[in-house]
Amino acid sequence: MKIAGHFAFAVALLIPPLVLGCRMMRSEATVEIPTAQTAQDEALSKSVRDRLLADKKVDLTGVKVVSSRGTVYLTGTVQSLDARQQAVKIAWNAPGVQSVINALKVQN
Repeated sequence: MKIAGHFAFAVALLIPPLVLGCRMMRSEATVEIPTAQTAQDEALSKSVRDRLLADKKVDLTGVKVVSSRGTVYLTGTVQSLDARQQAVKIAWNAPGVQSVINALKVQN
């Protein structure tokens, strides 16, 4: 009986984090966007920007791109969550991208 009580207590402790973990959370963290780019950074930014503008699935004209040492920062506003995901996917697939910081906002 004692073991069953400990087991039930352990399960009771595990359930709240699992349930609470399913909640959507909104992050208000700020992202520091680099202000200066090297020639290599500018080339990477242009490559990603050109790929975003060439995409015909969603409108990505509101996305701004800045790069720093292989990290691509996406800022601006998009029309939908699908557009936001598409922008990140396109950025990741550009040659030379080592990481993507997604600071895109979805228009209300």
